[in-house]
Amino acid sequence: MPRHAKKPRRLVADGRVYMWTMRHSHRRDDDGRPVDCRHVLTLSPQPAGSGGPLRIAFADGPGRYIPGGAPFGSGDVGFTRGSDLNLHEPGAVRALLDVALARGWQPEERPVVEVDGWSLLEAAATARARGAGPEGP
Repeated sequence: MPRHAKKPRRLVADGRVYMWTMRHSHRRDDDGRPVDCRHVLTLSPQPAGSGGPLRIAFADGPGRYIPGGAPFGSGDVGFTRGSDLNLHEPGAVRALLDVALARGWQPEERPVVEVDGWSLLEAAATARARGAGPEGP
């Protein structure tokens, strides 16, 4: 039976449990066309209430891609001439989490923190390619 796409997934990193989701969204312009495509990865420390969520946002822009499906995966994000990740893969999520932690995000803090995912992508993709995450080669 396939996993429900909107059900949070569990990730354990360095002995700490997180629940994570990935959402795709966009707003509509005056003509009803979708614009401003975004993928937002949300990691919530567990148990609930033990810290504030981390939102890693990837907004569409020049030199970037955030496809909504075929021929790319629905969770793909990347630079048109560079690194990419699939936000549905636990190893990619772990790599982004590790970079955010290394750059100072503290899961114990209460407020929601939103960071620009593009600032984390290169380092996370490099770590993932090296097999630094739990899903490495």
